[in-house]
Amino acid sequence: MNYLVVVAHPDDEVLGAGATMYRLAQKGHIVNVCILSGEVTARNYRPSTSELSEDVDKSLNLLGVNRIIKGEFPNIEFNTVNHLHLVQFIEKAIEETNSEVVFTHHPADLNNDHLHTSLACQAAVRLFQRRPEITSFKELFFMEVPSATEWGLNKSMNQFNPNAFVEVGEEAIDKKIEALSMYRGVMRPYPHPRSVEALKGLAAYRGGQAGMVYAESFESVFRRGI
Repeated sequence: MNYLVVVAHPDDEVLGAGATMYRLAQKGHIVNVCILSGEVTARNYRPSTSELSEDVDKSLNLLGVNRIIKGEFPNIEFNTVNHLHLVQFIEKAIEETNSEVVFTHHPADLNNDHLHTSLACQAAVRLFQRRPEITSFKELFFMEVPSATEWGLNKSMNQFNPNAFVEVGEEAIDKKIEALSMYRGVMRPYPHPRSVEALKGLAAYRGGQAGMVYAESFESVFRRGI
């Protein structure tokens, strides 16, 4: 099975699905990552461009990611980008990776780039309907990204509501934390949601919800087949 994780910024992919990516790769599935704002020029504590590129590669190689696709869309300015350009970039990534399942942001995330990434993904996954030669699409998942999803304060929007859980175990959670730690300036001390304690606690809580030993949770929003 070919999986694609589409995110706005470097580290979003690890925060949202790092342990799941690791487990999928271990089982022989192909996992690819598409990062729309590959250089995040507006980020606080941002390392140099070469250091950031090195961090991305080291982090995702640790998790077993097959390919990393980086865009150059402006950080925290996706609302100024032509929606079609975002959609077409994601469509190209889906086509090039023969992706059957896509993970992306929840549209109610506080971060505005996450919203526009999610909206563009929702449009892009319909590519198979227009292009019969494209690999048949199976499922779209929304992720929860700590420090963004829980801050979705606009209650007029549907909040993240997990209905799919992936048991990852403690080893995969430790790999997720190790991979995130490879991003310079991203981890924070507890009780920040990007701390070791918070990330492990969230995985324990999600696991407890579903009777699993550590889990990452997702919202399945479109599925074809059973």
